[in-house]
Amino acid sequence: MSYSEICDKLIHILIKSKFMIKTFPFTLDSLPYAYDALEPVIDKETMEIHHDKHHQAYTDNLNKAAEANVELQTKGLEDLLGSGVPVVKNNAGGVWNHDFFWESMTTPGVSQIENSLKVEIEKAFASVEEFMSKFEAAAMGRFGSGWAWLVKNKVGGLEIMSTANQDNPLVDGLTPLLAIDVWEHAYYLKYKNKRVDYVKAWWQVVNWDKVEERLL
Repeated sequence: MSYSEICDKLIHILIKSKFMIKTFPFTLDSLPYAYDALEPVIDKETMEIHHDKHHQAYTDNLNKAAEANVELQTKGLEDLLGSGVPVVKNNAGGVWNHDFFWESMTTPGVSQIENSLKVEIEKAFASVEEFMSKFEAAAMGRFGSGWAWLVKNKVGGLEIMSTANQDNPLVDGLTPLLAIDVWEHAYYLKYKNKRVDYVKAWWQVVNWDKVEERLL
């Protein structure tokens, strides 16, 4: 894939995700819903700490890194995801991944897998149930901190993958459609060490309309 094709792909993803192309100084976006909107699946306190403390810290640390490097100030957030400088890569990933994660969720029980998304999931995984099972396995199989993703590959098919820490599938030319955060700070206040309970409950707050929008 040429550089121009990668840029076009990123722009398409950003438009579909309704993200602005972020540049320095990077800012923390407000949540697209109230802190308690995802209860009882994700509690208000977790959302406040996760967004206002963790997500804010990634944003602040990325800005600090950019302040010390003029070249970084000319690049968009997506350009920094594959940086060879760990502090830049990790914090850029933390900002992007969390922006994407918040947009991937909505009030419990209001969104369903339908239309073209359901067709593509069944084509790739035989059934919605099999997809969910494999996605849960990816989330549970990620040792330590990281993410599980549903992505569209380079030929348009759907795949499930997981990434460590704040790594992002965009770096490999894949289109993220859905992601679950399996860092402990995403669930520990409510679920303690029972990641599996968090992962299974999380389906109730997935914004399938947003996932389908990203697919098209």
